[in-house]
Amino acid sequence: MSNIYKRTHMCGELRATDIDREVVLNGWVAKRRNLGGLIFVDLRDKTGIVQVTFDDKVPEELFKLADSLRSEYVIGVKGVVKERAAKNDQLDTGDIEVFATDMIVYSESDTPPIYIKDDDNVDDNLRLKYRYLDLRKQHMQRNLSFRHKLVKVTRDYFDENGFTEVETPVLIKSTPEGARDYIVPSRVYPGEFYALPQSPQLFKQLLMVGGTDRYMQIAKCFRDEDLRADRQPEFTQVDLEMSFVDQDAVLEIQEGYLKRVFKECLDVDIETPLQRMTWDEAMERFGSDKPDLRFGFELKKLNDTVKDCNFKVFTDCLANGGDVRGICVDGGSKCFSRKDIDKLTEMTKHYGAKGLVWIRMNEGEIGSSVNKFFSQEELQEIAKVFDAKTGDLIFIVSDRAKVTYDSLGFLRRECAKRMGLLNDKEYKLLWVVDFPMFELSEEDGSIKAMHHPFTCPKLDQLDLLDTDPLKVKADAYDIVLNGVELGGGSVRIHDKNLQAKMFEVLGLTPEECDEKFGFLIEAFKYGAPPHAGLAYGLDRFVMLLLGEPSIREVIAFPKNQNAQCLVSGAPAPVEELQLDELGIGVK
Repeated sequence: MSNIYKRTHMCGELRATDIDREVVLNGWVAKRRNLGGLIFVDLRDKTGIVQVTFDDKVPEELFKLADSLRSEYVIGVKGVVKERAAKNDQLDTGDIEVFATDMIVYSESDTPPIYIKDDDNVDDNLRLKYRYLDLRKQHMQRNLSFRHKLVKVTRDYFDENGFTEVETPVLIKSTPEGARDYIVPSRVYPGEFYALPQSPQLFKQLLMVGGTDRYMQIAKCFRDEDLRADRQPEFTQVDLEMSFVDQDAVLEIQEGYLKRVFKECLDVDIETPLQRMTWDEAMERFGSDKPDLRFGFELKKLNDTVKDCNFKVFTDCLANGGDVRGICVDGGSKCFSRKDIDKLTEMTKHYGAKGLVWIRMNEGEIGSSVNKFFSQEELQEIAKVFDAKTGDLIFIVSDRAKVTYDSLGFLRRECAKRMGLLNDKEYKLLWVVDFPMFELSEEDGSIKAMHHPFTCPKLDQLDLLDTDPLKVKADAYDIVLNGVELGGGSVRIHDKNLQAKMFEVLGLTPEECDEKFGFLIEAFKYGAPPHAGLAYGLDRFVMLLLGEPSIREVIAFPKNQNAQCLVSGAPAPVEELQLDELGIGVK
């Protein structure tokens, strides 16, 4: 005879329509309460909680067994669904309870080191160490189920649109892609190493050369970089590539996908086609290439307005080729005290700003941190640029363009956050297009690709590659949701001569190109179709749709902020024998 009850229902599925039905449930004991002649057990599985009742009609042995239950015991229960006398509107199953007729204890549990409840404010590291317990929480099971649903919608949609799912290698050659590689030593070839892929970029392009036409993959990627709320050392991409398409064709397919995801996963209808905004416009208006459109506070340039002022900070900045920009926080004057402004000033210094000028639009006289340098008339002229009104608060930064963009881009979002304007249930999607092809390295001033060296420049600007490469725009695009980049991609270079020119502009010698990208260059010799692609950050996508503050909340076993797996203890030392086999010594 089996010692496992064959389940008929999940705990969270039972409703009033199941009254008088015999059921079999399996799960974990969330709580037990003994009221003398009655024992109540809250039984939990991934779908929710239901109350199981043991009364004086059950055999004495069963009643004693129920009394011995403790939190997190794993049990199976047989019983009959009845209407609940004292209903609980906090539970989906709160209208019913299950009167037990039999029970089996599958396993007992020690006292858990963390409480299994959603509102437990336990330390993150403790949660991650006992992640298998943390995963029993309802909101964690909801997150995993939601992620599963999004992946299923993804596979279904792209399958219906002619995409083939192909797995690409995980042990590859190290190639420069912007972040540090995780490297894996080879036992067969001592002193040589594989790398874990930062993305499947080169291989998906090879698939286009190979005639796959439309490729997709739920791909694991790895980057050895500092962590933050939306970044992990290992993460998942929805990776895509298409042959014989231009930018418009790629974006049209993706908008269909996004529309499907929002409808099937959130029951939210989004309007397409989505707004498109050039990189230049995004930076000028929002100080960011991933603008949040849920609120205003747009950047305004003040160069012409303040060029003849008596404030040396502004005039010196302009004389050195810098810019003076600001934002107007609608109704911000009453929301931010002088102490708050001082804190915001310190925060903007992390983005390079040396200081923050503020102007309060008071009733009557305008207040400002630079009152002694500006007349009321001059302050009023500045206010006109922003259409500022009484009660507004203006912030101004003067520096080189990148600093003003970064500082004010941060500041507008931080102010909106503190004012409660960031509604997670409001979804503002847009495409940011026409990125710069190149940027200057802050380390050595050399030219580098803003995305990667396989991105195609705008074909009507190829002559600028020789004369002024920093003015060249890329045929690249990012999809942005509420100020966060969901994904990005580009039209790729498929012409071997243009690819060689790109490497030349980047300062790579033919020998360096061959060493780093030789296998892709070789493939292009044999006929490469025009192709373009895109990749979404799956973890980040799920995080945003669920309104979670960190991607750790949507990954089953994430690393902590120090890139450690607290469940398994990785990274960890290995035995000397393993190192000897690899020919590796550790300092």
